[in-house]
Amino acid sequence: MHMRKMAGMAGMAGMAGMAVAAILLLAAGMAQAETTIETVPVGNAGNAGEWSGESYGGYGPDRICGAVAYEYNIGKYEVTAGQYKDFLNAVAKTDAYGLYNASMSNTSYGSGITQGGVSGSYSYSVDSAFTNRPVNYVSWYDTIRFANWMTNGQGSGSTESGSYTITGGGVNSGTVTIPTAAERAAWSTGAKSYFLLTSEDEWYKAAYYKGGSTTAGYWDYPTSSNTAPGQDMADVSGNNANYHTSPYTYPIDSGKYTTLVGEFENSDSPYGTFDQGGNVWEWNEALISGSFRGLRGGSFYFIDFYLLASDRYSCYPPDEYDGVGFRVSEVPEPASMAVLALGSIGMLLRRRKLGR
Repeated sequence: MHMRKMAGMAGMAGMAGMAVAAILLLAAGMAQAETTIETVPVGNAGNAGEWSGESYGGYGPDRICGAVAYEYNIGKYEVTAGQYKDFLNAVAKTDAYGLYNASMSNTSYGSGITQGGVSGSYSYSVDSAFTNRPVNYVSWYDTIRFANWMTNGQGSGSTESGSYTITGGGVNSGTVTIPTAAERAAWSTGAKSYFLLTSEDEWYKAAYYKGGSTTAGYWDYPTSSNTAPGQDMADVSGNNANYHTSPYTYPIDSGKYTTLVGEFENSDSPYGTFDQGGNVWEWNEALISGSFRGLRGGSFYFIDFYLLASDRYSCYPPDEYDGVGFRVSEVPEPASMAVLALGSIGMLLRRRKLGR
């Protein structure tokens, strides 16, 4: 049941977006994309934010979070090892930017991704047990480059420009120009989809906002609850996540520290995202303190405190850890164009190779 749910069709808006993206690629004479990021729409544009941070029972500098003035899509799941493997095979034959970390190959606490060959002809494979688990050991720079690659149609698309411009870039380095909220809003009226590492507000709203209006308020946990999640792998009643605390077994999925994305299928956020609490920390764009970038959601080795909406964690951008991954957002093309694409959607979707 779990795998059928993951492989099912997205909502009509998401399908239309994929169809338009495919049409644009074909019109440009490019090979059709192979990696699909399943997204869910986040509406209620112009919603109120709320305070988050140390003064509000959490961690990190205080900030009003979650207010987003535009509609957007967000990854239903964390980016998986299978999807990241496709990225590596497309752009890391020499791996000039250090997109691969050898610790990814570990099949206990890593991603099960293995590098083969020599520089110039590197190839990458993923252990079948990890294809649908979140990628980890990714730096903040890796996530920015993945987003650019998605925006540029995948394949041999650039990693240094697109949604972001990276100047002076090297291994886990470079000056990154981050699009503003106003620029994102403007993109939503254009003819192209842009994939991004989530802004903190995009991430926060998708995880905690109750939805339904612009004044709906927020849950404390990203499982649509104000009560700390349990750790029930069966997830019959919902409100469960992959995090660490006693007296529960650790790891909760024997022998593997991460769980399959969407494993807790009754524990989604109000907008239908999964694992925004636990599994792996997720990078976001926020500049928290000095050069440190934002992390949200906790991980398999942190207690439930770090799943709270009030917790603003951070990390040095080049760092790569077993408990850190990411998810992407998407500013979609206009709805009018998406509707025009529906007539061709059946043929296009059948030809897409899913990244799960």
